[in-house]
Amino acid sequence: MKPFKRRRRGGITATFEIGEAHLLANLAGQVIELLRDRNGVEESDADPLATQLGMGGPSLPPEDPVLQRLLPDAYRGDPDDAGEFRRFTERGLTSAKVQNAETLIGSLVDGGLTFEGVPDEHGDPVEVELDPGEVQAWLRALTDIRLALAVRLGIETDEDTMLVAESEDEAVAAMSDIFDWLGYVQETLIAALE
Repeated sequence: MKPFKRRRRGGITATFEIGEAHLLANLAGQVIELLRDRNGVEESDADPLATQLGMGGPSLPPEDPVLQRLLPDAYRGDPDDAGEFRRFTERGLTSAKVQNAETLIGSLVDGGLTFEGVPDEHGDPVEVELDPGEVQAWLRALTDIRLALAVRLGIETDEDTMLVAESEDEAVAAMSDIFDWLGYVQETLIAALE
């Protein structure tokens, strides 16, 4: 990957190898799928007006630990208030997170990423150019992807990050490398904003 840089005409660009672009799109797609599954949850006693306005969501927190991290309770000490807040806000939050991930994927597609056939590792690089709105969507989507990976890897502290990186399990070590790389991508995007 060539890191994000600010262009003179105002856009922020980066170039990804084809495998990196596919990895980013795949991870964003997994987050979208997880959130869309949650967004489809209905409660039998939902307020019809709230449902029509797109506000009638579940009042119970998700069971999946990743979704618990992506959609945390607003009031940790009061389950009733947390449930009410969740019921009226979760659907909008979920939709915003899906839109951010879709923006990330869309930017990669606009930069030349295709999903036809098996990815050719020697294919043309994917160059993305982001406007200010897309930059914010990328930052949020990358945060969500990293949070999801951190939960799956059991990372809660810096010490956990080091332990996971030193894992003898090749799959865990590979996911740790991806987690670190995503941090690098996000870091270069933030640096390009300064």
